[in-house]
Order: sequence, then structure tokens, then C-alpha cells
Amino acid sequence: MTEEFVIGIARDAFYTVIIVAAPALIVSVVIGLLISVFQAATSINEMTLTFVPKIIAIGIVTILLLPFMMQKMLEFTKHIFDVIPNLR
Repeated sequence: MTEEFVIGIARDAFYTVIIVAAPALIVSVVIGLLISVFQAATSINEMTLTFVPKIIAIGIVTILLLPFMMQKMLEFTKHIFDVIPNLR
């Protein structure tokens, strides 16, 4: 097992995490920005106003993109299992 091999596995793991988590994070940022603009325009300063829409949006995005996320995680897992016999 060489340094390049370990770095490649770590790179693939980070890439998979970013691809799987990105949709939920992007939706969370966009919803947060829209709610912040709404709060600034209406002078409503309720801190809990941002949580419920974010939770609902993230839940919807996760449900809709779950097949894609599972596919990416399974591809990474299969890659790891394919590489295991080459370890020494």
C-alpha cells in the first residue's frame, strides 16, 4: 500500500462526500438567503423562521435525490471492495 494509493482513496472519499452532500447544502444556503432577504424586507427578526423551511426543503431534496445519492455511495463502496484484494 503506497502513499499514492491512500491519497487516491481519500480523494475519492472526499469527492463522494461532496457530491452526496452538495444538493442538501446548496438548497439550505439558497433557502436561508431567501428567508434572510424576506426578513430584511419585512423587518421580521424571528430567529426560528429559518429552521422550518430549511428542514422541509432539505427533507424534500433528500427524498427526491436519494436514488442518486445511493448510487454514488454504492459506486464508491464497490470501488473500495474491488481494491481490497490488491492491498498488501
